[in-house]
Amino acid sequence: MITALHNLKLISGGLITEGKAVLISGNQIIDVIADTAIPADVQKTDLQGAYLAPGFIDMQIYGSGGELFGGTPTVEALQQLEDDLLKQGTTGFLATIATNTNTIVEQGIEAAKAYRSKSKGNFWGLHLEGPYLNPAKKGAHPEKFIKKATLAEVKGWVESADGEIKMITIAPELQDQEVIDYLYDQGIIISSGHSNATYAQGKSFLNKPVQAVTHLFNAMPQMHHREPGYIPAIFEERPYTSIVADGIHVDFAMIRLAKRELGDKLYLITDAVTSTKEGEYQHELRGDRYTMPDGTLSGSCLTMLKAVENCVKKVGIELAEAVNMASLYPAQLAKQVKKGKIEKGFDADLAIFDADFKVNGTIIQGDFNKH
Repeated sequence: MITALHNLKLISGGLITEGKAVLISGNQIIDVIADTAIPADVQKTDLQGAYLAPGFIDMQIYGSGGELFGGTPTVEALQQLEDDLLKQGTTGFLATIATNTNTIVEQGIEAAKAYRSKSKGNFWGLHLEGPYLNPAKKGAHPEKFIKKATLAEVKGWVESADGEIKMITIAPELQDQEVIDYLYDQGIIISSGHSNATYAQGKSFLNKPVQAVTHLFNAMPQMHHREPGYIPAIFEERPYTSIVADGIHVDFAMIRLAKRELGDKLYLITDAVTSTKEGEYQHELRGDRYTMPDGTLSGSCLTMLKAVENCVKKVGIELAEAVNMASLYPAQLAKQVKKGKIEKGFDADLAIFDADFKVNGTIIQGDFNKH
């Protein structure tokens, strides 16, 4: 069965085009053609002028709907995350575990393996944010669990995870080179975060081989004219760099600066959490933000589409480019070469939304979920 999505505004590769139809068969896009050239024998789906974009990819999210996978990692929390994210147009995500006990990390690994066969296809694996951070930039992470990595521990987790660990946030300036080299050799994305690196240290490890930076401006040294710090090194080396575009974690003027400096290496994450009263991370919703009980700013209230909307309305980024930041660039970082664009041969992972940034539907591996 071939389905033609038509009467739409197509967003892909930094462009918005009209008068196109997208042909889907199974879990693949088999062609993008003129609306007027749709074959008579295909099933038509009228999108009524809505935007059709590549599905969003969230490389850092902790929980949703009262289930905080990042603090209490269970199969049920993964199910909640996946179901909620599909309703939000997100077709790929890394469930993130924050700094915690070894027991919690290992529970998360077991939950990920157990859930793999149940996933609808948008659960990509795990992102471990910590525990190998710099306590000087701990943010909301409990200092009592922050430690230096050992190769034995890292290897134990990676081997037991059977490929589920896709990304890890560390403070590279505190880690042994053998640990960094091992993670890189395993194909795991190494992201620098909660780091107190100097300019010189950043220059020494960014892209050598640390490929990414976690939540730019948050939990890192500020720029200073005599001690430039880590941020100018990020701007010069231009690794893939995530940012929380809510106007709370980062002011929109600073996102504008980061976009000028990093271009197609700046990508969006939600860093989203949910209210919970158990475990080490008892996030409380206070107005428009989540905090820890002591008032420390924690994760965000964002969805990926809201982050896109903020980039358009508050930062001044064109819609098609903001969509790239939420889909193509994280796909490239993750080496998912068939995701992030709407082109022949790409996976049929798609988000449908209207001019008011309301999700109308999500397509995951060719399956249409109308909202």
